[in-house]
Amino acid sequence: QVQLVESGGGLVQAGGSLRLSCAASGRTFTTYAMGWFRQAPGKEREFVTAISWTGHTTYYADSVKGRFTISRDNAKNTVFLQMNSLKPEDTAVYYCAADNSPYGSKVVVDHAYWGQGTQVTVSS
Repeated sequence: QVQLVESGGGLVQAGGSLRLSCAASGRTFTTYAMGWFRQAPGKEREFVTAISWTGHTTYYADSVKGRFTISRDNAKNTVFLQMNSLKPEDTAVYYCAADNSPYGSKVVVDHAYWGQGTQVTVSS
């Protein structure tokens, strides 16, 4: 089992920044690739970004490329999502997830463990 707890969400104006954190506990964190997904009201959960277990490989949705950065600190069992130049369409609940493999995936069902989510609201 892996337990994931997100933090850092909040209300920000368009153009602003937020940094989300996801703290992991339980099974060995370093064996998992990690991902961030988001879900807006009335919409399906969608991929945002992912990082391999080494941190050397990252993936981004086209909608956030160049604005968001994923990173991880394996010594602290934590993954981060730095979000810059936020837009109102970025408003959603953001979820941290642990992948079943160490390589990273954009697919929801590939992720076995999920956090409870943190709300990000971007005002125009």
